[in-house]
Amino acid sequence: MAISNRRRGSRGGALLAVLWLSAALSAIAFSLANTVRGETERTSTAVEGLRTQYLAQAGVERAILRVKWALDGGMLPNIPGRYSPANPILPFSFPSGEAMVEVIPETAKININLCQPVMLLRLFLALGVDPARAGQIVLAVVDWRSPAGLTEFDAFYSSLTPSFRARHASFEEIEELLLVRGITRELFYGGYDRDAQGRLIPRAGLKDCVSVFGSTEAFDVNTAQPAVLVATGIPPEAAAAIVARRRMQPFQNVQQVGAFAPGGAEVSHLRTGGNSIFTMRSTARLALPNGKLSDLRRTCAATVKYMPPDYENRIQILRWYENAWTP
Repeated sequence: MAISNRRRGSRGGALLAVLWLSAALSAIAFSLANTVRGETERTSTAVEGLRTQYLAQAGVERAILRVKWALDGGMLPNIPGRYSPANPILPFSFPSGEAMVEVIPETAKININLCQPVMLLRLFLALGVDPARAGQIVLAVVDWRSPAGLTEFDAFYSSLTPSFRARHASFEEIEELLLVRGITRELFYGGYDRDAQGRLIPRAGLKDCVSVFGSTEAFDVNTAQPAVLVATGIPPEAAAAIVARRRMQPFQNVQQVGAFAPGGAEVSHLRTGGNSIFTMRSTARLALPNGKLSDLRRTCAATVKYMPPDYENRIQILRWYENAWTP
C-alpha cells in the first residue's frame, strides 16, 4: 500500500513537472512569436519608409525638370503639372504612389546677409518673439555677419561649453543661425499650435523665412510665409487676407496683388515667381493595395540653381536635404 502511494506521488510529481515545463515552453514560444512579429513589422515599416523616401526624391527630380522646361519656355500652357509662378504646387503620380512638390523661389525668403535690421526685427515679431528678445536677436545676427572685433556676443560665446567665436562674416549656411545668441531650435524649425477647435496647425520657423540666397526687395507673393509678408511692411491682417486669397487662387501677376491688397496695403515689395534659384520640397506617400495612400510620409528637398543656356551644366544642386521638415 505504501509502495502504491509512493508510485502515485511520483507520477503526480512528474505530471506537475511536465505541466510546469509545458507552461514555460509556451511562454517562451509566445515571447518568441511576439518578437518575430515585432521585428517583421519593424522591417516592413523600414522598407516602406525607404520606398517612400525614394518616391519623394523622384518628385524632386521630376520637379527640377518641370521648372527648367518652364524657364526655357519648353512647355505648353495646357500641359498638366506645368510649373508657373501661379502654379507653385506640382502633384506627381507614380505607379508606386504620389508626391506633392512645393516649388519655392528663393525670392520668397529674406536674404539673411543683406537685409536691413528693421526687416529682421519685423520678421521676429511676426514669428511671435517677445519685442525685447527680438531686438537682442537682431543685434546678435548683425554682429555675427559684421566684420567686427571682439564684442559682448563673443564674450558670451566664449563662456559656453564648447566655446566658439562668431564668424564676423556672411552666413554660409542658414543652419549657422542655431549658433546665434537667442535663437532656439523651436524658433528656427517652427512647430505646431492648436486652433480654436484644438486641432494642430503648423507654425513656420525661421528657416522657412530666411536664406543665404534670398531677396531684399521683391518677394514672391504666392509662396512667401505670412511672417515674410509682414516683414516687408504689410499689416498682419492684409498678409492673412493675401494668404487666404492665394490658397484659393494664386496671383497671376503683381497687378492682381495691388488690386486685391486689403486696405490699400503697400505691395511694392511683392512679385510673382523667382529668378534662378528654387527650392523643391517633395512630400511622398505610397499607394496601398486597396488603392488608398499610406499614412507614412517622407519629405526631402533640394535647392537648385538654373544656369544660363550657354553653360554646359544647366542644373546645379546647391543644397540637398534628405529629411526636410515641412510646415
